[in-house]
Amino acid sequence: MMRYSIRVPRGGTALMATAVALATVAACSSGSPSGAPSPASPSGSGSGGTSTSAAPTSAPPSPTPTPTPTRTYPLSTAPRTVPAVRDHEAARGPGWKPTPTAGIVIAAGSEGLADEAQLLAGELKIAYRGAVAARAGDVELALGGKGAPESYTLTTRDNGVRITGPDQAGVFYGTRTLKQSVKGSGSMPEGTVTDAPAKPQRGLNLDIARKFFTAEWIEARLREMADLKLNQFGLHFSDDQGFRIASDTHPEIVSAEHLTKAEVRRILALAQTLHITVVPEIDSPGHLGAVLRAHPDLQLRNVQGVPRQGAIDISKPASARLVDELLREYAALFPGGWFHVGADEYQALTVRSPEASYPQLATAARQKYGAQARVQDLAEGWLNDRAAVVRDTGKVAKAWNDGFFRGGVVNADKDIEVEYWTGKEIGARPPAEYLAEGREVVNLNDEFLYYVLGQPNDFTYPTGRRIYEQWTPLVLRGTTPVPARYGPQILGGRFAVWCDLSRSQTQAQVADGIRLPLTATAQKLWDERKPALSWDQFRALAAKVR
Repeated sequence: MMRYSIRVPRGGTALMATAVALATVAACSSGSPSGAPSPASPSGSGSGGTSTSAAPTSAPPSPTPTPTPTRTYPLSTAPRTVPAVRDHEAARGPGWKPTPTAGIVIAAGSEGLADEAQLLAGELKIAYRGAVAARAGDVELALGGKGAPESYTLTTRDNGVRITGPDQAGVFYGTRTLKQSVKGSGSMPEGTVTDAPAKPQRGLNLDIARKFFTAEWIEARLREMADLKLNQFGLHFSDDQGFRIASDTHPEIVSAEHLTKAEVRRILALAQTLHITVVPEIDSPGHLGAVLRAHPDLQLRNVQGVPRQGAIDISKPASARLVDELLREYAALFPGGWFHVGADEYQALTVRSPEASYPQLATAARQKYGAQARVQDLAEGWLNDRAAVVRDTGKVAKAWNDGFFRGGVVNADKDIEVEYWTGKEIGARPPAEYLAEGREVVNLNDEFLYYVLGQPNDFTYPTGRRIYEQWTPLVLRGTTPVPARYGPQILGGRFAVWCDLSRSQTQAQVADGIRLPLTATAQKLWDERKPALSWDQFRALAAKVR
């Protein structure tokens, strides 16, 4: 019997078995290896019967060609990242994963993305090939298209990834999504991610005045922040306990443990590549103890001559000159668009009658602002004057909420951003008052976002779970949100580390303690809606992708 040769499509084992069976039956029934009609057979139909030839038998039809089966995929699911992407359009396909032949390329006209591309190539351990055409298996970065600042679109199809955004920050955040997805699952799902932050200011605040942190520790936090799509790092480097950055104009105020300007520039250079703005803070007219130790003649004293810790005498012109020289020096060092001027907890305003306790301040207030002016007006004028110095350097001033007063003859300038942290001060104003005045506010709610070393004054270390489940940017004070109509005026928020009892934790313990709270804060600033994952699911995911 002849062996029939049948071409079987890939994956067509059942088809092959059927074809072989059909061919075998056909060959046997034909009586001829060739399949030709068989010769006549005698038929015994009694004596004298006649012979007849059998009817010809037709060859079996050839099997109908079957198309090569196409592999099918289930609809993809959104990449699992922290923070979660806001929108994912599912598709069918294998997704993308790094291979030895894959590379990172930059689209024509997008050469400014070289830093982002090289960083991603190193993280994914694939080649960086520069501004060349993408080929199968590549990741392409491109500037262009419409969208909000920091937004991006990430498309995975045809064995490739393309990340586009209207600005470099947006493309960078797309690379963070790709990095986390590959780290967590080994691949990037098929489909299109469309993503953008809910709030423009998202960050971490660090007190290095009370406790010195090394440049290396700060740089590690910046890298951690970048993967969480955080973009603002507040640096509180002047307080009663220390002044922690070298000074050319006033070297006498600098603490033994401090950052050199070379170290600061190194930190700033890294922050710039990670799309993080560093916001310096020189707090005044309170919290100036380290500065005043070298300038005791400027320290505030009450009517009995008793000095007030950390408070500068704002009735003296020399006080303004000293602080303004520092503001100008460090505004030149820090290239970002903001400078924090403090304004909180001025000790002259924590007594029953500031005018009676500090007559020199009361006199200066009346001389400058009229007969009805009080000490709070002199303090508000001090804030406006420091904000003007910052404004002249091209920066926006930030100040703590307890430096904004009601009912005076002097009001804080409207372009100063309110950093809301507390409602515990004398004459505390609820957050809605600031918002109703049309002011823009940044959320540093001390109920949720304050990590105070040693937990003094009823502070407790915040947990990631509580932030994740109970806090949103609308919750500015305590646990009650302000009306949703104020949402656009809330620019974002920062998780804050304060070192009141500086020896309570080591640098390593601080890094470990803030890890999950910072992660939860990042999620709620990127997308303030209720998260899809439970806390336990979120925590497990964060451990996997970071």
